[in-house]
Amino acid sequence: MNRTRLCDLLGIQFPIIQGGMVWIANVELAAAVSNAGGLGLISHTAGLDKSSDQIASLKQQIKKARSLTSKPFGINLPLQMPGIEDLIDAVISEKVGIVVTAAGNPATFTAQLKEAGIKVLHVVASVKHAQSAEKKGVDAVIAEGYEAGGHNGLDELTTFVLVPQVADAVKVPVVAAGGIADARGVVAALALGADGVQMGTRFVATTECIAHQNFKEAIVKASDTDTVITGRRIGPTRILKNPVAEKLLEMESAGASAEEMVAFIGLESRSRLGQVEGDLINGQGHCGAIAGMIKEIQSVSDVMQGIIQNYDAVVRSLK
Repeated sequence: MNRTRLCDLLGIQFPIIQGGMVWIANVELAAAVSNAGGLGLISHTAGLDKSSDQIASLKQQIKKARSLTSKPFGINLPLQMPGIEDLIDAVISEKVGIVVTAAGNPATFTAQLKEAGIKVLHVVASVKHAQSAEKKGVDAVIAEGYEAGGHNGLDELTTFVLVPQVADAVKVPVVAAGGIADARGVVAALALGADGVQMGTRFVATTECIAHQNFKEAIVKASDTDTVITGRRIGPTRILKNPVAEKLLEMESAGASAEEMVAFIGLESRSRLGQVEGDLINGQGHCGAIAGMIKEIQSVSDVMQGIIQNYDAVVRSLK
């Protein structure tokens, strides 16, 4: 597999980043990805409920990560999360080397993080946002297409059209995200001008991820048409089709207000209910459209080795 400037920037062997999924990007998953040569990301809320101490959890997970891997790992921090200032302070005090930010203005904390010697990657969904993030000093951008699971950009740009335009518009490394789960996706992303990839859904269906078994099995059973975008009125979110998705689509069609939509979803409670507790009747399963390609639950090592070993074969098939 080609070594790219993303590898040099982050100190990793392979240009593969594990998505920082809010409720399920646990430390064991991140450490396994890092040990396999990629970059694992930890979410400080992985497995927690609303009453948990997020700062204490973050510090505990960082400490545990250092006991599980000597390789680089990072922290995922949505910028609109309550208490983000304290989380930023904690990341700096714990001397974490890499942070991925999303869902907010990168101008807010990038300078502070970089002054502390932290590499900053920011998730973007358009060329305009990528250029803005670069001007604010981020070290790389993650260009996330509409195929991705969870919260998406408003303009419905797919990975295939977003990545090359972002790569042409900025000088910093570009990471492709959304719709990537195997060696073919990695090769395609690099051909489009990316310096690496980020994968979320593929790493949910692994033995190391704390996602509930019901959620993992639902991904494995999913077909190509088993995810849907909901919540365009409050922020588009790709989830598995289920009764909650059907209700959200009905509400949107009937002209429900943003307040009504938020009240039904209950902020993040339904996503935790589905992904951590395994209730896929009343909860949401944030899941990428790539789910139809995932046929089994594997170890992180097997997922990574499959991509690495098949990469050269895919490249040869193009000659």
